[in-house]
Amino acid sequence: MVDAQQTEDWATREELAEQMIPIIGRLYRKGVVTSLHGHRIINLSTTGLLGVHERVSQLGHDELDPAETLAVLTELEALAPGAASIDVGRLATIARGRSESLAEQLAAELADVRGDSGASPAGADVVLYGFGRIGRLLARILISHAGGGSGLRLRAIVVRKGGANDLQKRASLLQRDSVHGPFAGSVSVDEDAQQIIANGTRIQVVYADDPAAVDYTAYGIHDAIVVDNTGRWRDEAGLSQHLQASGVARALLTAPGKSPLKNIVHGINDDAITPDDRILSAASCTTNAITPVLAAIDEAYGVVRGHVETVHSFTNDQNLIDNFHRGDRRGRSAVLNMVITETGAATAVAKALPQLEGKLTGSSIRVPTPDVSLAVLHLTLERPATKDQANDYLRRVSLHSKLRQQIDYVESPEVVSTDFVGSHRAGIVDGLATIATGDNLILYVWYDNEFGYSCQVIRVLEKMAGAHPVVRPARREVTLGA
Repeated sequence: MVDAQQTEDWATREELAEQMIPIIGRLYRKGVVTSLHGHRIINLSTTGLLGVHERVSQLGHDELDPAETLAVLTELEALAPGAASIDVGRLATIARGRSESLAEQLAAELADVRGDSGASPAGADVVLYGFGRIGRLLARILISHAGGGSGLRLRAIVVRKGGANDLQKRASLLQRDSVHGPFAGSVSVDEDAQQIIANGTRIQVVYADDPAAVDYTAYGIHDAIVVDNTGRWRDEAGLSQHLQASGVARALLTAPGKSPLKNIVHGINDDAITPDDRILSAASCTTNAITPVLAAIDEAYGVVRGHVETVHSFTNDQNLIDNFHRGDRRGRSAVLNMVITETGAATAVAKALPQLEGKLTGSSIRVPTPDVSLAVLHLTLERPATKDQANDYLRRVSLHSKLRQQIDYVESPEVVSTDFVGSHRAGIVDGLATIATGDNLILYVWYDNEFGYSCQVIRVLEKMAGAHPVVRPARREVTLGA
């Protein structure tokens, strides 16, 4: 039997969502990134918007009526804010039960990001040196963040010539991805200009094998940040070759960097980035996944020691079938075997969290899945915690704290690795898997080792370029008690 009232309610919610879509789009063109409790609502369908409303209530937030969201969005557009990252869900929740009108509340909350209150964030030209798994995901994110044209600007990719159809093949790999799905938009090529055109963004394809020999100024590129995705060079001497190229100001490595390079985990030690830093590392996917969780636990309970075991999807440096490989065990078929290997992620944590130096060990098992990995943290604590205490704390950290971009939290008896493909967070705590006995705590942290890590790299890029918009409402600290 059809429930007429339920059908009518759903139709009403759909109509409200339909009214939101053009407002969200117009705000985005002006540099305003909107979200609901940390979940972006840009370029979503009607049902996608309603799905986000349902998800945030499942995560522990107060239920959010789409009518409230629409009201906030309408007032936001009237205020004409400048470039900013605005959490509509949090604004709507704060507005409840207050005597001032919604317009008055938003005007006060956003006084420093009004369109006439100051300049937009700085921008920077970005060059991707290497166009593999991480490079192509970075390209997708940069293109999706183009907005009104300010901020990070993807200008070029640098690759080695792969044959007569190289340009078409590069474009096809950007357009189609077996793990992350099709590109959201259009991709074409301009053979004469040697460019890939993605959603109106023209990406110059440069063929080179010598980082120092490229003249980026010939393509109108100046003071660029080069993101090295190749992993060929991990020390200052090797990466400094990029700085010898005309048009390059800085370089960022998407792999662990060797001392004295700073290894940056956004949300943890990105404040260590200075204008004088010309070469930085964004550390590894695993380091980015576990460091924020370890930082939160160490702050609340104190970490005496721990062991990190990662169950990691296979990567492109392994063989598909058994063949010679200079690395131990990695010559055996990646798609048929679990492969014990080493990981430097546990010791690398100390580069971002010095207080944990010497306290962590680590090991890794590569498994036959193409993406999404799992870190198991076995921790001994200074102060004991129950499962409920630790989970409640981490859930609140994921919702409200300065680490909400890095940590997510889930409680479901049915989730598996593929459910986390495309996660924007560095790591997702699986609350139902948590084990706590006295001062021993075991946490299971999922992470999309491709997309989640790429999002962290973008955040480091924004910090380097001074291109991250102001966040409103401001994030707050979360403690054990509240």
